Amino acid sequence: MTSLPINDRGLLLGDGVFETLLAKAGVPVLFNEHLFRMQSAAAALGLPPPNEQSMRDLVELALSELRPGTERAAVRVTYTAGSGGRGLERPRTLNPRLLATAVPSDTQLRAATLRTSSIRRNPTSPAARLKTLAYLDNVEARRQALAEGADEALMLETTGAVASAAAANIFWIRDEVLITPPANGAILPGIMRAKVLDAASQLRIPILEVSTTPDHLARCSGMFLTNSLIGIRPVAALDGRTITPHPLVSRLTDAIGEWV
Repeated sequence: MTSLPINDRGLLLGDGVFETLLAKAGVPVLFNEHLFRMQSAAAALGLPPPNEQSMRDLVELALSELRPGTERAAVRVTYTAGSGGRGLERPRTLNPRLLATAVPSDTQLRAATLRTSSIRRNPTSPAARLKTLAYLDNVEARRQALAEGADEALMLETTGAVASAAAANIFWIRDEVLITPPANGAILPGIMRAKVLDAASQLRIPILEVSTTPDHLARCSGMFLTNSLIGIRPVAALDGRTITPHPLVSRLTDAIGEWV
């Protein structure tokens, strides 16, 4: 059983980062990409990079504890700054803590409905572009969306620009162009987001990474969400407005099928 001491800085202060990986038939999907992102995030926060072999071993251990025959699993890898220090200050010598858990994960088939959240993402905060343990804004945005009868939240930046969903990147289609917020905004540069952009480039689908306001979405002809667990999930409605399926979404879904 995975546990944390009560003085762990991740528990007390959200001081750390995490990754969520998909595993298929007991094999982690895109492990190297998740490892690189976690190591990069740790470095950005002044933490030593997590050890690759330790992370592999923990992921394998977590998967081994699932029921035999589990086809799909979500593996959560958590990396905290460890224990020590007084208040906000870290101890001079860091002893980070690495943990992993796994649970079964079903394929998401139904298209999502979105509600625009009142909670904004701050482009000046490192937490907007890193998977830090400080995820309260995302938790509250999702809770707000569910309370309003939607599946997921659309989050805007403090500037009013479109950012992402609470736990996914967002894409939309307009005039046969694939559009998504830029990676230098208040978004997590998702691993599946990168795969979709690569697939679109190979399929010669025009791509536009642009900062834009929500009214731009009102004129879109298709929309979908991406993350490592759902792959591509079409959006059926935004704030009560129906969004019709677009054939480009199916083409991209087929193109990234090996990873989901």
